[in-house]
Amino acid sequence: MNDKVARYINPYTDFGFKKLFGEEANKDLLIDFLNAVLPQKSKIVSLTFRNPEQLPDNNVDRKAIFDIACTGEHNEQFTVEMQKARQKYFKDRALFYLSFPIQRQAQKGDWDFNLNPVYLVAVLNFTYDENEEKQKIYRLVSLKDQDGEEFLDKLKMVFLQMPLFRLTEPELKTRKDKWMYFLKNLEDFDEIPSILREPVFEKAFSEAEYYRLSPLLQEQYQRDLMAYRDNVNVVETARKEGEAKGRTERNIEVARNMKAKGLPPALIAELTGLPVSEIERL
Repeated sequence: MNDKVARYINPYTDFGFKKLFGEEANKDLLIDFLNAVLPQKSKIVSLTFRNPEQLPDNNVDRKAIFDIACTGEHNEQFTVEMQKARQKYFKDRALFYLSFPIQRQAQKGDWDFNLNPVYLVAVLNFTYDENEEKQKIYRLVSLKDQDGEEFLDKLKMVFLQMPLFRLTEPELKTRKDKWMYFLKNLEDFDEIPSILREPVFEKAFSEAEYYRLSPLLQEQYQRDLMAYRDNVNVVETARKEGEAKGRTERNIEVARNMKAKGLPPALIAELTGLPVSEIERL
């Protein structure tokens, strides 16, 4: 294992994501990022961080998700989160958590139910689109009717499936492209790419530089990085085990069909990779 410390921190760690987007001094980075991924008419000028204490918390989510809650100048409610691992009922969970900033707006007494817009922006370190032909790097979800016309413009969800982003530096066209390129490759950069040589990204690189951190913060980051790598290893192991189990089950079904057609066990074993003894028991 290469023990060399990368020049820039990993933005998929809790520490890295918060360092870039969750600190008061770096609100300009978060604003620029949100303006890059949200619809143009949702342009943000200022934000105020708020404590997400109203959101339900559990150990599973804390291992898989890190979120930042903030409010725009017109009381828009934003939840910006980085998800490290896929969860069961992923879309259901996103909708469930987004209901809390809506419910918080309820007022006692006479209230006309006029809601402030609510947004979820999720940076995903996994792919949830299973059908390859339907995969989208960027997905903007809103409330629309059967004709595709917007029913209400006060709830929007943005999902960035980072593993699907494969653009190279010459291919970057939009602000969104640049931010995704930055997040996807930050830990691997040794220097700032020429296309990201502009004030906002130069500040982001400066904030992400490992050796600019105090020894205490370096230690905190290393703990987060270890937890992140452990989580990635667990997910990857589970994926490989699932694939292996799937292959074995398919091979058993194929072997059963071959045996039913009268093929000799030795030939079936050669074709499927299963032991002859297992084939004879089928």
